Amino acid sequence: QAMKSILSLALLLLLLGSGTQAAYKLQERYSWNQLDFAFPSQRLKEQAIAAGDYIPQNALPVGVEHFGNRLFVTVPRWRDGIPATLTYINMDHSLTGSPELIPYPDWRSNTAGDCANSVTTAYRIKVDECGRLWVLDTGTVGIGNTTTNPCPYAVNVFDLTTNTRIRRYELRSEDTNPNTFIANIAVDIGKSCDDAYAYFSDELGYGLIAYSWEQNKSWRFSAHSYFFPDPLRGDYNIAGLNFQWGEEGIFGIALSPIRSDGYRTLYFSPLASHRQFAVSTRILRDESRTEDSYHEFIALDERGSNAHTTARVMSDDGVELFNLIDQNAIGCWHSSMPYTPQFHGIVDRDDVGLVFPADVKIDEHKNVWVLSDRMPVFLLSDLDYSDVNFRIYTAPLGALIESTVCDL
Repeated sequence: QAMKSILSLALLLLLLGSGTQAAYKLQERYSWNQLDFAFPSQRLKEQAIAAGDYIPQNALPVGVEHFGNRLFVTVPRWRDGIPATLTYINMDHSLTGSPELIPYPDWRSNTAGDCANSVTTAYRIKVDECGRLWVLDTGTVGIGNTTTNPCPYAVNVFDLTTNTRIRRYELRSEDTNPNTFIANIAVDIGKSCDDAYAYFSDELGYGLIAYSWEQNKSWRFSAHSYFFPDPLRGDYNIAGLNFQWGEEGIFGIALSPIRSDGYRTLYFSPLASHRQFAVSTRILRDESRTEDSYHEFIALDERGSNAHTTARVMSDDGVELFNLIDQNAIGCWHSSMPYTPQFHGIVDRDDVGLVFPADVKIDEHKNVWVLSDRMPVFLLSDLDYSDVNFRIYTAPLGALIESTVCDL
């Protein structure tokens, strides 16, 4: 009898343990074997497939952002047959499952090559606290040596209340170079919604571009070696694949809360690197500092081994989350602590579900959203479309960092 009660107590503890474990982890909200799009009718969808305008296996989601009842998902036009690049899920209609992606703001605005009226390819996107969605259209179709540039790089800003585009700004020719590839964006709101700046990391052109909403003007910082890849950090092992991304420079960027001097800190990492760097937005907001600000940039410590990262975000109380693509994990760091490995935590890890956690965001309610997409398998091998390939997870930030070193 005693043995029986010990066993049932052990079972109860085990169940409780697994229950608490699950509650602290990211909860899977949406998943797809392959992406589906919300065509106006089944007939139009079939026509698009027959014409090669929609090839489901060619669609890879890379960016996620949440606002209100909408979850935005971006799908770059790396291969043929991508009907829309800027899309969303109506979360009132689709609580979970594998919903069709709805073009935002509409189908017409997702026409490849219609430069003035549409978005050709979007990567990561950002909603600001003024209810605006910032989208950088790279204007590109293809990837690597298949890339063509039907349109220029352009900043598109949408009002999420009216679902209309309120600004389109083309980057100046001096802001880019022949190698330019921009996949990340950070948005800096100062004293008002007009006092807004956006920052763009040029991963392959090795630069950082600032854009002022008020001045409707952009400028480029390129005179810095911190934007470059580390030659010792170009080797990757993900999903059983070994490959080299040795040319990848400044990629993931995130902004701190406003500091006592009225400015934020921009944190950034090259992809082929285990380091994080920092610079004050006091410098980035000042067009006159593009050439003479070398010593204003700060190098922080290395994260430790297998610590490549492409996406980062910081909460308004200073907790940074970042994807650890080699570890199928999301890491954390509390920015009040030194940037050393002992102050880095893992908030979640999943060797199936989090293979290449491509994007991580914190929304207006302090919920975390993570998109995983098996990107290296898509690019370098073949995805198995009978299996789940793309997942979106969510969890409250507080629950994710609880009992980690980031929980101060």
